[in-house]
Amino acid sequence: MKTGSALDLLVLSFNCAATLIDVPVFAGHLRNALARNASELPEVVVLSLQEIAPLSYAFIGGDYFLKPYVDRFEQAVNLAASTHLSNERGSDDVLDSSSSSSPNALPSPPSNRTDKPFTLIRSLNVGYTAIMLFAQDATRLKDIQEAEVGFGAAEMGNKGAVGLRALYEVDGESTELTFVATHLAAMEWNLPRRNANWGAIMRGLTFENPEEVLSQMRRDAESRGESTSSEEGDASEHSRLLREEQHQQDLRLQRQFHDLSVFKPSSHLFVAGDLNYRISTTSPTPKSAFPNMTPASENHYTHFLHLDQLTRERLAGRTLHGLSEHEINFPPTYKYVVDSKTRPSREAGNPIDEVKWEFAPHRYPGWTDRILFLELPSWIGGNMNVRAYDALPVIRTSDHRPVFLRVDVPLVAPADLAPPAAVLESASAESGSPGGAGAWDPRVRLPVEIDPEAWERRVAARRREIAAGWTMFLWSTRQGAYILSTVLVASVGGYWLYRSA
Repeated sequence: MKTGSALDLLVLSFNCAATLIDVPVFAGHLRNALARNASELPEVVVLSLQEIAPLSYAFIGGDYFLKPYVDRFEQAVNLAASTHLSNERGSDDVLDSSSSSSPNALPSPPSNRTDKPFTLIRSLNVGYTAIMLFAQDATRLKDIQEAEVGFGAAEMGNKGAVGLRALYEVDGESTELTFVATHLAAMEWNLPRRNANWGAIMRGLTFENPEEVLSQMRRDAESRGESTSSEEGDASEHSRLLREEQHQQDLRLQRQFHDLSVFKPSSHLFVAGDLNYRISTTSPTPKSAFPNMTPASENHYTHFLHLDQLTRERLAGRTLHGLSEHEINFPPTYKYVVDSKTRPSREAGNPIDEVKWEFAPHRYPGWTDRILFLELPSWIGGNMNVRAYDALPVIRTSDHRPVFLRVDVPLVAPADLAPPAAVLESASAESGSPGGAGAWDPRVRLPVEIDPEAWERRVAARRREIAAGWTMFLWSTRQGAYILSTVLVASVGGYWLYRSA
């Protein structure tokens, strides 16, 4: 087993507030993240985006509605990467805000770098939540699979999760990667619902249709039953054999369901998003101790980190089962109020917009935006090398700060990441014990059962999203008003012509 090589990976999560990003500003912040503890670009970049576009656009989907939003992130990633490469090579090219007088304009990369350092491999959304997968070398990512689940109203994607899975291959080595982008329930008092949302991800975010797996298992069982029904023998022995066969069939089904879940044993796993966990279950009052940014203050934000709901619930085994998180050394990522009276402070040649902001007084500041991962299993040993886990500066268009994780992912072959037979046998033998071998590691045993109807339920929810999206679009947007007006005028005109005939 060879584990010396590693994949340089950057994962970033950002709640976009349903607003088009200012490409040079976002690229300027991202360029600084690319330069953190590294001179080279990461080999793979993954963006987890929440509230990527207005809800009606996100529900309808398609290139017409979402492409402008997705394109800006693709531009920002490549602009940041091109500038980083130019700076590393000693070029004078820098990000120039003058190339974009408005967020709607798309700037070009620096003049000495006309190609794109990153290729967008796949972008996918479920309602408000989207994921984008980039790679320097697109040929290294193979066998890409998709998954999605909604757990908002009527299981629609106003809250939900979307996943991508791929095999990364380079120089004869390979490793499997699973990425989940998600947006959990908001509001301080919704802690139980956030935990339930994570449960919905574990049950319903499947990379293949569970019903097809079940159907195949039934066909196999029927075939075996036909071949053994005519056999003669002792009734008790026959009964024992049937029980053993049923047990083996159940084990096969569990392992197949495990392989299509987020916790596929042979894959690395990264979960990123606006997880919405707070530091309190109630809103602050005027007399509440309120976090601030003053290091000498007794209310400095670092004194409130121990109240973080996510850390508490995760360690208690009620959410994000088995996942790890690097140490948090950044300020709360939500909720910010930007001084709208101040204009962007960018100067020529400097894309960084130093915005004036304060924490929203009606919400406790919290670390809502997080990135977690499944650490290397005990049978492999060692840990992932985290280069950086930090928040980017406040961005004018959102009340969240983006968060990024830069990590070296060991190129462990899928067969080596999966639990050895001895571990699986031990877990199976201790399945009734709360402290059994698989209780702590979701690679060994799934924390919850997979929903066999997950794909069917998602198809039904998707139909509801499209209907709701068009309804909102027609009745709440200017373009929709034009369409309704045109239909109304055409209907009246047609009726008048009919009456006049």
